[in-house]
Amino acid sequence: MMHEDKFDRGSALTIFKSDRHEDLTALALALVIALLVYLFI
Repeated sequence: MMHEDKFDRGSALTIFKSDRHEDLTALALALVIALLVYLFI
């Protein structure tokens, strides 16, 4: 059975070198958006 060395998420649309940086940036952005929605609505 062959297995891939690198996990492929099926998406090449990224501006980051690593998935961890992308995930942390997305998390931070989501928290900022949630905070703005909480404050202004």
